[in-house]
Amino acid sequence: MKFRHKKGRFQDTARKGIYVLPNALTLCGMFCGFFAIIQAVDGNYLLAAWAIVVANIFDGLDGWIARLTNTSTRFGVELDSLSDLVAFGVAPAVMMYKWALLPFERLGWAAAFLFAACGALRLARFNVQTVTSSSKSFKGLPIPAAATVIASLVIFYYEFWEGIPEKHFFFPLIIIVTSLLMVSTLKFHGLKEIDFREKKPFWLLILFVVILFFLLVHPQIAIFVFAMIYVSVGIIENTWLLLKRRGEKHPAEQAVAALPDSAGESKNEPH
Repeated sequence: MKFRHKKGRFQDTARKGIYVLPNALTLCGMFCGFFAIIQAVDGNYLLAAWAIVVANIFDGLDGWIARLTNTSTRFGVELDSLSDLVAFGVAPAVMMYKWALLPFERLGWAAAFLFAACGALRLARFNVQTVTSSSKSFKGLPIPAAATVIASLVIFYYEFWEGIPEKHFFFPLIIIVTSLLMVSTLKFHGLKEIDFREKKPFWLLILFVVILFFLLVHPQIAIFVFAMIYVSVGIIENTWLLLKRRGEKHPAEQAVAALPDSAGESKNEPH
């Protein structure tokens, strides 16, 4: 009996520990975001950008572990949103303001605030949708992806474009477009759509190996390229679907428009 009692206590303790793990990873992501803010204020923009990338890794891990261990809770969802706002909303906004938007004065900090505000709105909408909808796709560019776009541009700049003064004219446009994509109604795919516990095509494993290879060989280029591909594919796919819907509407509208003429002709026909 004592053995069973101790075993039961151990299982309860282990179960509580599982709940701690995803939330601890979430806090690690928040720490990376806070660290990025500190580094941006100190002028270490490249380090701040890498901290945002690392925060993205923690953000993916906490959700994956919570789903894998079936320990998703409302507390975890709320904590994850707060962490995302710090790491992917405030941190990129502060970094971009200090690095590229400062010369624009009021317009600069307004653009930085736009990014943080759109990120907050995107998170609030996502939290509502998780309650009312079971869809695994995202409405609007996910805030971690938006932050990765900004961070990868900074990393790519220091790798290839350092010394080019045009950054002050190029990046304000990028941050405004990225902000608007977050609050748009465009649908973007997420990793939640892929259930790694089920059998997958062999090409998916090959794709994973290729991505891992590029990340290990040249992460500065790989992160930038993958971020651009993700956003571009989402925009192209939504544009194609919109054009397809409009193409389907035109034949129907033409058929409806032809109905009154047909009715009129039938009335004039002799009986």
